[in-house]
Amino acid sequence: MSKKKAFALRMNEEMLKAIEKWASDEFRSTNGQIEWMLMKSLKEAKRAPRKKTNET
Repeated sequence: MSKKKAFALRMNEEMLKAIEKWASDEFRSTNGQIEWMLMKSLKEAKRAPRKKTNET
C-alpha cells in the first residue's frame, strides 16, 4: 500500500455534508469518498499516477 500524507482541507459546510451523505450511501468513509472522487477525476483527465513496477 502506498504511503499516505495528511493535510488540512477546507471546504464549505454544504459541500462537506453532500460528500458525507454520498460516502454513507456508498458505504465509504468521508476520507475514502474524497480519495475516490479525486482518483476518478485524475483518471478522467488522464493524469492518474502510474503504478511502479518492481524490478527484480
